[in-house]
Amino acid sequence: MIPELGHFALILALFVATAQAHPLLSRQAAFLQFGLCLIAFLALMYSYVTSDFTVVNVAANSHTLKPLVYKIAGVWGNHEGSMLLWLLMLSLFGALVALKPPLPAGERDGVRGTNNAESGDIPLTLTLSPRGEGIKVLQIMGLLSLGFIAYTLFASSPFERIDPPPFDGMDLNPVLQDPSLAIHPPLLYMGYVGFSVAFAFAVSALWNGTMDKDWAASVRPWIMLAWTALSCGIALGSFWAYYELGWGGWWFWDPVENASLMPWLAGTALLHSVIVLEKREALKRWTVLLCIFTFSLSMLGTFLVRSGVLTSVHAFAVDPMRGIFILILLSLYTGGALVLYAWRASRLEGIAAFSPVSRESALILNNLFLTTMAATVLIGTLYPLILATLDAGQISVGPPFFHATFVPLAVPLVFLMAIGPFIPWKKVEIATLAGRLKIVAGTAMGIAILAAIMARSHMFFSALGMGLGSWLALGTLWEARQRFTRLVPLRQWGMSAAHLGLGVAIFGMAASGLWVKESAEMLRPGQKMSVGYYELTLENVTPAFGPNYSALRADIEARDTRGGESFSLAPEKRFYPVAEKNTSEAAIRTMPGGDLYVTLGDRDGEAWVVNAKTHPLIGLLWLGFAFIALGGGMALAGGRKP
Repeated sequence: MIPELGHFALILALFVATAQAHPLLSRQAAFLQFGLCLIAFLALMYSYVTSDFTVVNVAANSHTLKPLVYKIAGVWGNHEGSMLLWLLMLSLFGALVALKPPLPAGERDGVRGTNNAESGDIPLTLTLSPRGEGIKVLQIMGLLSLGFIAYTLFASSPFERIDPPPFDGMDLNPVLQDPSLAIHPPLLYMGYVGFSVAFAFAVSALWNGTMDKDWAASVRPWIMLAWTALSCGIALGSFWAYYELGWGGWWFWDPVENASLMPWLAGTALLHSVIVLEKREALKRWTVLLCIFTFSLSMLGTFLVRSGVLTSVHAFAVDPMRGIFILILLSLYTGGALVLYAWRASRLEGIAAFSPVSRESALILNNLFLTTMAATVLIGTLYPLILATLDAGQISVGPPFFHATFVPLAVPLVFLMAIGPFIPWKKVEIATLAGRLKIVAGTAMGIAILAAIMARSHMFFSALGMGLGSWLALGTLWEARQRFTRLVPLRQWGMSAAHLGLGVAIFGMAASGLWVKESAEMLRPGQKMSVGYYELTLENVTPAFGPNYSALRADIEARDTRGGESFSLAPEKRFYPVAEKNTSEAAIRTMPGGDLYVTLGDRDGEAWVVNAKTHPLIGLLWLGFAFIALGGGMALAGGRKP
């Protein structure tokens, strides 16, 4: 009965999404649609928690022995459930927009944003007249919901029944049974779907032919919320890959990883473009185009992950016909928006003039680099798929391609990021700018030279990365130091925290790659091996058991040969009998200087393969991600002052 209730709620949501396209019903329909999608989502969750194996989706992705938290995470750990989560997020954003939608330019009904001469802040709390732009935003979001609800109902229903039901379920993919993966998808979806609000704002602006500072101030928090959520989701996914998959890395340029990186890059460009529009009323057409492409890349990521065209630990292998349905939606929404752009964009004209050496110019260069990087990732991800579709052969595009194409674009981008905050709006003298940055430049250059001297010759780019990370982090701190004597908006401190976080993360990435040590040996109990400054002794390998798996656990004693402490590590090889899959659970010892990372490999008689790595300063990567998330949260606070 509960699954039927959820299915019926989705059917009603389809009709409500249709009603949302009517201007007199859009606000009420937005709230009702969220309520119906929430009922459907809770109905599926109830089916998982109670192990209702009469539901096909539950039988295929759950098991009675699975811990409760992973039963709940199983709701979105599959294709059908993940699309239901997408719908829930989309309806949630629609309801939030309906709570306090913005006023259109020229129809403020007596409420106007005031521009603070010093900070440039524009109040974010605006109301709406019944004829306002916010109604059009809700109408557009209703049309988006209509397509995705129809897709879920007719191509990916999570409420199908099975008769007779199986005695027990097939279990969730073991590598997805992890706390990080319970949180990772909702954060990604909040980012993906959050950009739908920017898309709706852009289409509304094109239709009305009006776009001003108030429009930018209204859309900026939605973009910031989506960008922050997507940043956290990507960071959490990288951390999960590092400690769960057993290969010791945090990014592999997997196509599904790229699917989230592309909208993040475009969204970062959009965020900076909106700042220019809010401050200077420039880049109007470019901002609209970025709104369209950012959400389109989010939908493309959904297509790649859920179409069955990719083979990945992250992807859901499903009927390719479902992918065609998503591709049709992508074509309709993106194509329709681009046609409207070609027809109406000429009405949007920027009014600001600025010097080639100004903050506006720096942000334009920032946008060009970010969008080119997104295009590079897009080409590298889609090219093998296009060749395979045309029967023109199969190729693999991996890290070497992206290192050769992505990194050269990232270098000047990071260089500009440190300079940008020092440049005032409209114009600056180059000599003045150089004077402000000479201390930072000298320090960063010294760090890069020192790292290059200590590095092996083929690790030049890692040394360069350390220099660039230092340049960005030190430049951000130096610029922030000059603001302590005056009150500035909290969002400016958020920008500094995010830039600082990226600089720290880049330094951590480069340092870890520069000085990583790795060793793999066959050991019998009692034998030793060395990696970096550590001596490892395999004591024994014993059986262990979890709630839904069995394991072989190695007891390894590690000793710091520099006279430091000794400690124990316990990597595992797990077997999940229901799913009939093996996983490798790494043992990680985190210390101030970096991580010692150990996994247990295959057995040969009485000997076991022990893989060990040292990752110096890898903790700076996670610290940098934390600062980026903090910066996004601070910027979301808007114009409030600390």
